[in-house]
Amino acid sequence: MPLSWNEIKTRAVAFSHKWKDEFSEDAEAKPFLTEFFEIFGVDRKRVATFEHKVKKLEGGDGYIDLLWKGTILVEHKSLGKSLVKAEDQARNYLHGLKDSELPRLLLMCDFQNFRLVDILDDSVTEFKLAELHNHVHLFGFMIGYVTKKVSAEDPVNIKAAEKMGALHDTLKEAGYEGHQLELLLVRLLFCLFAEDTGIFSKRQFQDYIEQRTAEDGSDLGMHLNHLFEILDTPESKRQKTLDEQLADFAYINGSLFTENLRTAAFDKSMRDALLGAATLDWSRISPAIFGSLFQSVMNPKERRSLGAHYTSETNILKLIGPLFLDDLRAEFESAKKSDKKLDALHKKIASFSFLDPACGCGNFLIIAYRELRKLEQDIIRELYRHGQQVSDISLLLRVTISQFHGIEIEEFPARIAEVALWLMDHQMNLAVSEEFGEYFVRIPLSKVDTVVCDNALRASWPTVDFILGNPPFLGSKMMSEEQRTDILSVADNLKNAGVLDFVTGWYLKASRLIAGTKTRVAFVSTNSICQGEQVGILWGELLERRNMQIHFAHRTFRWNNDARGVAAVHCVIVGFGAETVSKPVIFDYPDLKGDPVRVEAKQINGYLVDAPILSIENRSKPMCDCPQIGIGNKPIDNGNYLFTPEEKDVFIAIEPNSKELFYKWIGAVEFLNGIERWVLLVQKAEPSALKKMPEVLKRIDAVKQYRLASTSAPTRKIAETPTRFHVENFPKSTFLVIPEVSSEKRNYIPIGFMEPNIICSNLVKITSEATPFHFGVLSSSMHNSWMRTVAGRLESRYRYSNTIVYNNFPWPTPTEAQKSKIETCAQAVLDARAEFPTSTLADLYDPLTMPPVLLKAHQQLDKAVDSAYGKTKFDSESERVAFLFERYRELVEKEVASDKPKAARKKKGE
Repeated sequence: MPLSWNEIKTRAVAFSHKWKDEFSEDAEAKPFLTEFFEIFGVDRKRVATFEHKVKKLEGGDGYIDLLWKGTILVEHKSLGKSLVKAEDQARNYLHGLKDSELPRLLLMCDFQNFRLVDILDDSVTEFKLAELHNHVHLFGFMIGYVTKKVSAEDPVNIKAAEKMGALHDTLKEAGYEGHQLELLLVRLLFCLFAEDTGIFSKRQFQDYIEQRTAEDGSDLGMHLNHLFEILDTPESKRQKTLDEQLADFAYINGSLFTENLRTAAFDKSMRDALLGAATLDWSRISPAIFGSLFQSVMNPKERRSLGAHYTSETNILKLIGPLFLDDLRAEFESAKKSDKKLDALHKKIASFSFLDPACGCGNFLIIAYRELRKLEQDIIRELYRHGQQVSDISLLLRVTISQFHGIEIEEFPARIAEVALWLMDHQMNLAVSEEFGEYFVRIPLSKVDTVVCDNALRASWPTVDFILGNPPFLGSKMMSEEQRTDILSVADNLKNAGVLDFVTGWYLKASRLIAGTKTRVAFVSTNSICQGEQVGILWGELLERRNMQIHFAHRTFRWNNDARGVAAVHCVIVGFGAETVSKPVIFDYPDLKGDPVRVEAKQINGYLVDAPILSIENRSKPMCDCPQIGIGNKPIDNGNYLFTPEEKDVFIAIEPNSKELFYKWIGAVEFLNGIERWVLLVQKAEPSALKKMPEVLKRIDAVKQYRLASTSAPTRKIAETPTRFHVENFPKSTFLVIPEVSSEKRNYIPIGFMEPNIICSNLVKITSEATPFHFGVLSSSMHNSWMRTVAGRLESRYRYSNTIVYNNFPWPTPTEAQKSKIETCAQAVLDARAEFPTSTLADLYDPLTMPPVLLKAHQQLDKAVDSAYGKTKFDSESERVAFLFERYRELVEKEVASDKPKAARKKKGE
């Protein structure tokens, strides 16, 4: 085990005094350097060699004064010689070393002066012999102390994944696979980490492989299994005749090395791959991404996208901050200077328990544990602020990994979570050891029995203080039958539960378990659970019937980074519980990829806005006096009736009589982007005319065959009428068009009027009853704010629906003058658009290119519509939305009072 920093500093002071007092011109470097290593408890004879022969860059042989392969190179000079030139000489030697021999540290010295270079970042530190005790931490790397900040973004993570991945691939190709391969790799990853963080001696594992196994790899598997057996055997029970190099390995325990593995057959390339991985500095790999690293090793496609996992730590902190850490940090600040309060806080955090019921490789548990340990270290530091000596740091540490529970359905991620928790515990113990000068490590390991392999929706959950995590992202249509059954098992006959996303099962189960308790819950989820019809189902149940309260919420943000091939996921974080909090908090994202704005709220509803607690459900007809809207036409034709302009021209050239059957075709994309498409409307022709157009008949037959081949019975039924669309909607007069999907970047969904000679697809909503007044209200900020809040999303784009957005919208009840003003302003918007005939609606409504005249017209329209609601100013969209929800509630109450079918459930007491 490494010496404590206190012991090292004491030895450094004694070393400095000795070599200051006894130094003479005939002093020799070898005893000086041997004693230097003894400061750190390192036996120089076992790890480093003097006068190591090497080929120099310019040719010829050179001799390194001292080399500890992979760790440190020392160039020693006579007193007064230039240490800068000595560094140049040392760097010249690097050319002649193998990759596995390259050191991290270069030390140049002359008995009284030191120049230390850390190749990792090219940092240079110079100091005198008398100052050595103040700089010993710079050499902590040699004995396992982590002296550099661990970062998930460190490129060594990618290199580690690639090197271990190469080993994985070759073993798998050779037939060593499945559970055996996974367990072998976990053990190897642990050993690599162990020898760089003080669990093993520096290079202990690497040296054993290099020195005791054949270069062709033929006996490597045998030696590894023997080593694993030793790691699982207490020192007291090992054979006395055991090889000394094996006997030096510490007893690990924790069940990691208990299971017997069949011996893997290695070859030279596999051995080289393992040694190549051993040359990396594994102390720089954060246990927080240990699971992600392992997953990337097992999946070659993920290796170069390992950066996809980096953002998880940022997003985990977004969750655990408001869930528990922010309050604890605030309590710590107020407790400073009061030992009684600090001790009470220390006991408090040691009593907390945590559960991640979909823990995967344990990232949430690992980061939560790390942050609690950091807080504990701050508390201890403050308790010992007067400089008291810490005699036994282990007696002061109260937070343990046994407080952290996990449930994971797959075995291996669960085992990875165990190992990663061990590694994080060890890393935090090193941090405590470095600060308080007393070395502390929990070796042998204790078995982690708080992470279990089970189906979280079926298994019993332990009673804890905090439930957190990132349950699976899976839409209702993508679930397996087993997953669908799991959801229904926790839904308690909830109406329409079949449309809920898989993640909602964790919300439903957690809310049942925490009823009447102080337990708090927070999950990362896809934003779909707070949009569209799922809100009424899930949050209507949780907030209105189970009386949960949302304590904090991160509204939609992008869970991704710039790693290649990584698709963005649009997420929310929702924290809730049975307790009432006085100041719920909303974190809003003006930029989905940026930082949030923190806003205190009176209450947070299922749409994650500060507004009345109610749920908006599907409504077949508008609740207000306004036109009904429907979808356009749905051909179900496999594209046989749709044409680009070029395809249309070619078709007409072949079939001239078909020209009169072509009509312009508009869907959301065509409407917004001015794209020209055409539809062949064969139903407009007499059967006798169709018989004379063989190319048209081919299209009709292709549609029939496509429908007959469908697995859907209704689709096969309409194969009987292949000239007709599945859904038909042909307005006979000017009609209003609303695109079903529109970019979230737009402040207003562009809508507009079309003439009846244009045929619309089912990707737009249409009505022929709309007037300029209706166009004006639907184009206003009032309606767009409502839409942004209650609409579903396609990724992050708005998905407009008639049953949720339109039919539930609380329209104003204007006076004639107000209505006339809205109509005038609506026409001004249309006139402003007309000034730019070559621009598409997408061009006009892009916030970066929106013409000032159009923006001004919309702003005037907003004022007119706001006035019709009896308002003259809203300070924010949140205020506007809260107003609309209140208006909606009033309308629902009137509807209920008149015994009409209700479309929302009101929370008790509101």
